[in-house]
Amino acid sequence: MPLPLYLLAVAVFAMGTSEFMLAGLLPGIATDLDVTVGTAGVLTSAFAIGMIVGAPLVAALARNWPRRSSLLGFILAFAAAHAVGAITTSFPVLFTTRVVAALANAGFLAVALTAAATLVSPDKKGRALAVLLSGTTIATIAGVPGGSVLGTLLGWRATFWAVAALCLPAALGILKGIPAGRVKEQATDGPALRAELAQLVRRRLILVMLLGALVNAATFAGFTFLAPVVTDTAGLSELWISVALVLFGFGSFAGVTVAGRLSDQHPGSVIAVGGPLLLIGWLALAVLADRPVALLALVFVQGALSFALGSTLITRVLYEAAGAPTMAGSYATAALNVGAAVGPLIAATTLSTGVGNLGPLWSSGFLVAVALLIALPLRTVIAAGRSTEVLQ
Repeated sequence: MPLPLYLLAVAVFAMGTSEFMLAGLLPGIATDLDVTVGTAGVLTSAFAIGMIVGAPLVAALARNWPRRSSLLGFILAFAAAHAVGAITTSFPVLFTTRVVAALANAGFLAVALTAAATLVSPDKKGRALAVLLSGTTIATIAGVPGGSVLGTLLGWRATFWAVAALCLPAALGILKGIPAGRVKEQATDGPALRAELAQLVRRRLILVMLLGALVNAATFAGFTFLAPVVTDTAGLSELWISVALVLFGFGSFAGVTVAGRLSDQHPGSVIAVGGPLLLIGWLALAVLADRPVALLALVFVQGALSFALGSTLITRVLYEAAGAPTMAGSYATAALNVGAAVGPLIAATTLSTGVGNLGPLWSSGFLVAVALLIALPLRTVIAAGRSTEVLQ
């Protein structure tokens, strides 16, 4: 894999840390800015919504810009948003910085996903995507727990400064590693924006975007509310929350790595095997959550299966959106973040029911079951590999 891919992954690591880090920082933010924890939680929603709206919007605006300039601009805007957030004493200003950061993140990821696919040969898109998404998985292993510890020791503002600082070497890497010229698909004789948007009426593209959103919704439904399962249901101390998150992160890294070597040539096999196992895993986790050893083992397994299946489906989005070379990454980003926004909302509605803390885990199983019911009758379509045949 070319060096620029790893440089892009460093930036994705910083952005992934920012996206997930608020879970451990909300109490400190609420106290410092004199708002309730519930109000502070709106910062998470602001980021997710900014990602959903920002991915196609910013990608459309930047579609004819040189990739290096676009990526550099987005990473510097992301760093600036965190620097402003680190010094503000106003909650509305902090809210605004989260929206700006989300827009920059969405634009960066949309361009980076497309750029990653063009840095390798056409039959290695899955492996390229695995390298890029490893930045997110490593963020869950090291960035988020590290940010939580830093926030505990030095305050939440220190974590914001750390994320801003992480962007600087990534920006330098982009400046040195990404070609400055305009690539073929960015040229003025490439597809018009209307033609790229028209790809969204293709049923095969809609199918893989829907499946990717459902699997990611399941992932975030269970992941977001994992802490009370660890402490209340399993009866472990708060220290074990970080252990569980790290195990999930290691699992996600393993899943992305393995799937990256299979998703180009054998996407149908990954989905046919990984989908049912993912469903069984969520159900087993809901049943065995009161047993600490089983809980921690299954957290690792679910991280691996969730990211293996999710990354495979997002790779399929890039293949199926080949007719939209500058917008394909934004379609993948939007699908991921629709799931990230919807999953926790569905899971939250189950917390007040009779199943309590286990509700989000049952929700994850339900979302995967829906995805399988949609996918299995159309498995030959999904398994079409690199075929460009259109499902009419």
